[in-house]
Amino acid sequence: MNYLSVENISKSFGARTLFEDLSFGINKDQKIAFVAKNGSGKTTILKILMGEDYPDSGQVVMRKDIRVEFLAQEPNLQDELTVEESIFASDNETLKIIEEYEKALENPEDTEAYQKAFEKMEAHNAWDFETQYKQILFKLKLEDLKAKVKTLSGGQKKRLALAIILINRPDLLILDEPTNHLDLEMIEWLENYFAKENITLFMVTHDRFFLERVCNEIIELDNGKIYQYKGNYSYYLEKKDERIAAENASIDKAQNLFVKELSWMRRQPKARTTKSKSRIDDFYIIKEKAHSRRIEHQVELEINMERMGSKIIELHKLNKAFKDKVILSDFSYSFNKGERIGIIGKNGTGKSTFLNILTQSIKPDSGKVVQGETIKIGYYTQGGIYVKPDQKVIDVIKEFGEFIPLAKGRTISAGQLLERFLFDRKKQHDFVEKLSGGELKRLYLCTVLIQNPNFLILDEPTNDLDIVTLNVLESFLLDYPGCLVVVSHDRYFMDKIVDTLFVFRGNGEVENFPGNYSDFRAYEDSIEPVKEEQPKEKVNWKESQVKNGLTFQEQKEFQKVEREIKKLEEEKVKIEALFSEGKVGDDEIEKKAGELQKVLSQLEQMEERWFELSAKMES
Repeated sequence: MNYLSVENISKSFGARTLFEDLSFGINKDQKIAFVAKNGSGKTTILKILMGEDYPDSGQVVMRKDIRVEFLAQEPNLQDELTVEESIFASDNETLKIIEEYEKALENPEDTEAYQKAFEKMEAHNAWDFETQYKQILFKLKLEDLKAKVKTLSGGQKKRLALAIILINRPDLLILDEPTNHLDLEMIEWLENYFAKENITLFMVTHDRFFLERVCNEIIELDNGKIYQYKGNYSYYLEKKDERIAAENASIDKAQNLFVKELSWMRRQPKARTTKSKSRIDDFYIIKEKAHSRRIEHQVELEINMERMGSKIIELHKLNKAFKDKVILSDFSYSFNKGERIGIIGKNGTGKSTFLNILTQSIKPDSGKVVQGETIKIGYYTQGGIYVKPDQKVIDVIKEFGEFIPLAKGRTISAGQLLERFLFDRKKQHDFVEKLSGGELKRLYLCTVLIQNPNFLILDEPTNDLDIVTLNVLESFLLDYPGCLVVVSHDRYFMDKIVDTLFVFRGNGEVENFPGNYSDFRAYEDSIEPVKEEQPKEKVNWKESQVKNGLTFQEQKEFQKVEREIKKLEEEKVKIEALFSEGKVGDDEIEKKAGELQKVLSQLEQMEERWFELSAKMES
């Protein structure tokens, strides 16, 4: 069943043509990745599919009876709504029934409203839906449902937008870089969710593990043409190599024939027969083919690395905390020449804070960072390049000088350097604010490497870079002789580049693991979880009447547990607010800390019971 057809669409911005006469289709149950170089119009195509932009020519035909959702890189959410209100703001009928039921739970004394809401939940079989939506919120770490959207970070907003889309269960889901702002645990959960769900996907992503494990088809836009591959990422790589080899062989054959036909053309008299005119027409077709050699522009990375002495960077008994949230606890480490360390951990465990301490842009609470005299740090941050108003691409590089030093005493002009980073002469005079997300990242990478660092720190370097540029960056880093510290959720990238991991477990615990990410996952999976023996409950014949997997008494307990969790969460927020606003006196700190610990302990017990009941209900 065809969901969507793209028919001969073209798009230009001024004199620049993004793409011409593109056609492809999306059918039910396909999980398609759309692959193209940065700046070739991937995000524009997604917006055209969703009706947020329009092609200059051609059309997009969509089936009328399907529900479509779009996850943009920058989600469009209402700032004044809470997380919970944002979820219930959709036109999903089941969500509205759940909202009505949850409001009834807040006023248990109104038995009539509760009974009515309960019956609606039964009639629409909303229990399973409610369990699933709460599991999605839990997995995406959206636990504070009362938080206003305007108080959320960029990553939290992206996760909220993703949660809303998953909860609404559309027929067709269009995604622009869905793994950005997710930690590794979330990515793996999302990967498994998409792999097992009967959902139709069309996505742009640079995450090659995600492409490998989720997608069953890849559509590539290459040199203005669409190529389709019926398989995952490995299949795509294999078949693309075969296609390029066949194209080059065909061009070589055409070039040989062109030389022969050109000689014949020069010998022809002015008066031509019908037969010779046909051969002349064929000559021009052969000529076009012979001159259609692929233009494979690739980023060229080169660095004139500063000499590195024997002392690199030493970390001595570092401690860092934000109020009661511990990031580092007595952490010590001495870096050695050529080390390649990857940093992983859940969002909020302090990975970026650690990098900022390492670069001494923030200070630890105690301990010290000792940097060797010869060490020159290059720090590629998540924030990216600072865009000055009306600044052109060439001006960004000229701030470092008209000529840039390279290895072996060579120099290169600012314009030539930009050409190595795929900014042609025309593009160099574009305004920086007009660049695509991937082009901005490429320019930023250029400004970091131009300073010739010998200690390179990369915080999420793979976000928004196309796969071709990622491959070049990986090759460069494999040969990079300096020290390398990387924070990335790109598992493929981490496997290829690093040989040691700092695993941020939370609460100040940092584990030094010898190996790459796949080694770490294999180790983690090999550890058997500790099982606690649960006391067997006596079966009461009065509770034998079971609905939705729960007895009547368990249903009442489930509702009570939900009310208790909500009450404890509100109490937790109040106590934490007192600490954060400095309203707790010195004589009350111990008392309030004890109260908070008690609330957290009760909350943990209640949440465990909620998940036990939820699992039983689902089964």
